[in-house]
Amino acid sequence: MEFETRAIHEGQQPDPQTGAVIVPIYLTSTYQQDAIGKHKGYEYSRTGNPTRTALEEALASIENGQFGLAFASGLAATTTVLSMLKSGDHIVAGDDLYGGTYRLLERVVKNWGVNTTYVDIDHIADFETAIQPNTKLIWIETPTNPLLKIIDIAVVANIAHKNNIILVVDNTFASPYFQKPLDLGADIVVHSTTKYLGGHSDIIGGAVITSNEQLYTELKFYQNAIGAVPSPFDSWLVLRGIKTLAVRMREHEKNALFLAKFLEKHPKVERIYYPGLLSHEQHQLAKEQMSGFGGMISLELKGGFAEVEKFASRLKLFLLAESLGGVESLLCYPAKMTHGSLPEAERLKRGINDNLVRLSVGIEHLLDLQADLENALSSS
Repeated sequence: MEFETRAIHEGQQPDPQTGAVIVPIYLTSTYQQDAIGKHKGYEYSRTGNPTRTALEEALASIENGQFGLAFASGLAATTTVLSMLKSGDHIVAGDDLYGGTYRLLERVVKNWGVNTTYVDIDHIADFETAIQPNTKLIWIETPTNPLLKIIDIAVVANIAHKNNIILVVDNTFASPYFQKPLDLGADIVVHSTTKYLGGHSDIIGGAVITSNEQLYTELKFYQNAIGAVPSPFDSWLVLRGIKTLAVRMREHEKNALFLAKFLEKHPKVERIYYPGLLSHEQHQLAKEQMSGFGGMISLELKGGFAEVEKFASRLKLFLLAESLGGVESLLCYPAKMTHGSLPEAERLKRGINDNLVRLSVGIEHLLDLQADLENALSSS
């Protein structure tokens, strides 16, 4: 089946008792057992819940994976993956990544005795150079947050596997509709389902998908042991979001590409980051690796932070808010919001400058969005 069909049907068969075409929300914490040690597949909803099972099956299907696991947040998913490591292990990570992931690696995981080396992702051979005898995991995002760089997943997967290292790809920005990291050699895919998979800015959630049964068994153990699982209602909301993911992603991309071309020529814009533009340094790689360029744009404004403040204050449709991937358009200021946990020197070293803003382009009419940006830029 094609993506759109699987997103609507996989794991979501009509209820056998009532014929309900939508998966019920099983608001139960526990399940009656027929006898000691004999149950109907569910014992306790931290361990498993039918609504969450439907979501996990759907997630696996749309990522072309065999196994899916759902979590209470993207960082809960990330923490569960990192829980496979032990004291003395080492991680190699791309240097452009979500600030919350950096905070987790530096202020939590480091306390476990697990250290991370960050690689300049503009020099992909450095991933191999950074490998140490105790390296167990490589962590990358692509497109990256917030500079929208593209990393060649197949190349990094080859580096990882010849060194017996697990490759994890955060696929949140692309979504499973535009990119399939498992098909390119990744071992594990991570998502914040809060973003495009949920799609309506009304839930917090995360996901992990793999086709490696051994990894799945270990991750499933940690999911249950740590317990950072989504509620049945949140699972249901993500399921609902997945059903329209394909049509939403096409609109996100259409609007983003239109606005990126407009912003690229605007005299108030110093630099723009969008992989769908021919001027993007990894545009060709994005074309080869992805089936679309997504709905995220980052740009640097001329005039520094003062101009950013004016720009943000004059926007009407683009709401100043954290997060991304919802139907509404959002403006984020990474230096103070998503990447505020990075020390200033580290942030600037990574290219997250004081004049950088990030746009999550929604599915409003593209001409209205253009007018909103034009008005804010003209008045700034």
